[in-house]
Parts: sequence; structure tokens; C-alpha cells
Amino acid sequence: MNARTQVFELSVEGRQIEEVVESIFHTLLLHRTIGKFHFKQESSYSIGTVGIVDVDCDFIDFTYVRTASDELDRKLKGHVSLFRDTLRSQDGPGSGQISLEFYQKKKTRWLFSPECIPWEVWTIKLDILTLSNESERQLLREKLGEVLAEKLMNVAEAMNRHEYVPKMPNQSELDLVFDTTIADVQPYLYRISHQTTTPPPSVSNTMRKFLKDTLAF
Repeated sequence: MNARTQVFELSVEGRQIEEVVESIFHTLLLHRTIGKFHFKQESSYSIGTVGIVDVDCDFIDFTYVRTASDELDRKLKGHVSLFRDTLRSQDGPGSGQISLEFYQKKKTRWLFSPECIPWEVWTIKLDILTLSNESERQLLREKLGEVLAEKLMNVAEAMNRHEYVPKMPNQSELDLVFDTTIADVQPYLYRISHQTTTPPPSVSNTMRKFLKDTLAF
């Protein structure tokens, strides 16, 4: 089985890294999270509800919705903060990517750990900009809000397609499909990874082109 993949590419200021990544990843997790299972028998169960909250961004003109689970939010913030710190620790503006991968486990022979099989991967590629004045920052703030709205519409369209997701498991196989460690919700099993790169010599030209073409300078 091949994992479905989707890549989003954006240019942001350093202070916008967290909000861009969290708005997209939280939207994905909202679509890939259900309430806690309550089993009556091995294959008979009920499912709890998932609360939602609105989040207003500080550095982007944008509001998004996430699950109301503070525990899930903390877990995501931990990964995103590490990515942000790594990306911003580079000398000069750089670039990097962070991926959210959904997977399921497949049992193997008893001596071996279960095999992890990805079925959906979402990647955000970021170029970090250094802007010189508040006018540029305001234009980027507004533009990013428009871009994120478009990206999240793409997410909603993708999630509404009738494509493969793991089938609902019996009680004995629940942790092969869902993350059961969170107290109030159950996302499909996922993992987050990232990498960063040093900017090429032409990065300043790239920024000028971005400001000229995208922000209409």
C-alpha cells in the first residue's frame, strides 16, 4: 500500500513558523481524531465526542479550529517548537520541512516489534524571510492568512474523498490503529519529523522575488 502524500510550500517570517504549522497540523488532526472508544464487547463499542475550540493567530490574520484536547495540543506544540528552534538557530534565513505521518501497525511474529505502515503523509516546506519594515510585515501577515485559508480548504476537500483509512478495530487491536495514550480523544496513530537546510547563496534574490511577485512590491 502506498501512502497518500501532500506538500504545502510557504514563505514566512521566523515568528510565524509555529502558527503556520500548528494551523495546518491541527486541522489535519481534527479530521483524523475521534472520541474515546467505550467497548461493551470485543467488537461492540460506542465512541465519545470531540470538542473543538477556535484559535486566533497573533502574527497572521487568521483563525482556525482545533480539537479541545489540551493534551493533544501540548504534544503537537512540543514537536513544532523543536522545529522552530532548529530552523531559527541557523545563520541567516534558511528553509526546512516538517511532516505529519499517519500510520498503522501490523503484527509480526512474536519476537519482532509490529511493523509501522504509513497511509497518509502531509509535509510543510517553509522558506524563512527577513523583512525590513512594518509595511512588508503587514502585507505578509495578510497574504499568509489568505494562503492558509486556501490550504485548509484543500485539506477539507482531501478529507471528504472516499479514500483509504484503516478500518475500525476490535478492542484487542485498538492500539494498532489509534493513539490510546491521550485521556480525552483518540487520533489515528501519527508521528512528526522535521529537517532543516542552510540557505543557498541566492536566498536574498529569492526573498526579493517573493516580495515582488507575491506581495506586489
